[in-house]
Amino acid sequence: MPAPGFDPDEPPAVPSGKFGTPGRPLRRSSFLIGFTGALGVLLAYTLYLGIRNAGGILVLVVIALFLAVGLNPAVVRLRTWGVPHGLAVAVVALTVVLLLCGGIVALVPPIVTQSGQFIDQIPSLLDELRRNPTVNDLVERYDVVERVQGAANADTIGRALGGVLGGVLGGAQLIFGTVFRTLTVLVLTIYFLAYFNRLRSLGYALLPRSRRERAELIGDEILAKVGAYMVGALSIAVLAGATTFVFALIVGLPYPFALAVVVAVTDLIPQIGATLGAVIVSLVGFAADLPTGIACAVFFLIYQQIENYLIYPKVMRRSVEVNEVAALLAALLGVALLGVVGALIAIPTVAALQLILREVVLPRQERN
Repeated sequence: MPAPGFDPDEPPAVPSGKFGTPGRPLRRSSFLIGFTGALGVLLAYTLYLGIRNAGGILVLVVIALFLAVGLNPAVVRLRTWGVPHGLAVAVVALTVVLLLCGGIVALVPPIVTQSGQFIDQIPSLLDELRRNPTVNDLVERYDVVERVQGAANADTIGRALGGVLGGVLGGAQLIFGTVFRTLTVLVLTIYFLAYFNRLRSLGYALLPRSRRERAELIGDEILAKVGAYMVGALSIAVLAGATTFVFALIVGLPYPFALAVVVAVTDLIPQIGATLGAVIVSLVGFAADLPTGIACAVFFLIYQQIENYLIYPKVMRRSVEVNEVAALLAALLGVALLGVVGALIAIPTVAALQLILREVVLPRQERN
């Protein structure tokens, strides 16, 4: 007589070696289904918390990946010249470090110099305020001296010193955080460059063999477009910075190299970067004198037209072909999600999505 719960249609269990015979599958009870679903929700929420907490590091990884993709063509070009892979990566990385150090050297001394000049001029500014009859009249009318003396007690001074100390500590934290993030991106970029081919092969190996060849063709095309876009954008930015440097020397702007670096960096930002750099340099020109400011505004107005209608289309024609509306929407969405980093990666991301849509999604829809 069969045992209770025995199913005659179930195939006999096959022993699995030293661990014995496996038992019958668990019954699909409502409790087990609910517990499994709750466990899946908990796992998804834990994954969400992990991604949210590691968002800053993930952004740095994305930046390093895009930099590696953009710099890899330079490594490939050096390899075609007979340079070993390790030495090619070292040359490219050293070039990036030198450019970064050059930008820091160009920007930091003017900031320190102008801050020191402002501090040195504080006594003379106070003397001028004291000699101004309008200021003295306001001081007497509103009893500014008595109010200041009344407010200058121990508690107020303690809170002020605490605020100053907090500001100093916050500034130091910002500086060290920026240095740490920059070094992290630099190290990750070098790592991705050194193991670029291995990482690329590993990514393709995760796909099914039946679709691997087509995925490699599309993936290599995406990498080529992203790299070409970044090389083209960097070339346009360097040209804008060099032109600004020459113009600043001609009109006599202070710190021409620093202004050229600012224009080159902001020009990397799609859509709004060139305008932002032009506004900064024009403000410096107006601070010098009115004719110089007007000359800066006219120069950038003419140069941006040349860049938008002659330089940019000629450089980018062979790299990416992105619809203008899609590029603008992608830049705005990228800024909203990731800030400046999102704006930088918006155009190559749209180019990649366009290629996938054209080669994969649309043909599949036509077949269906």
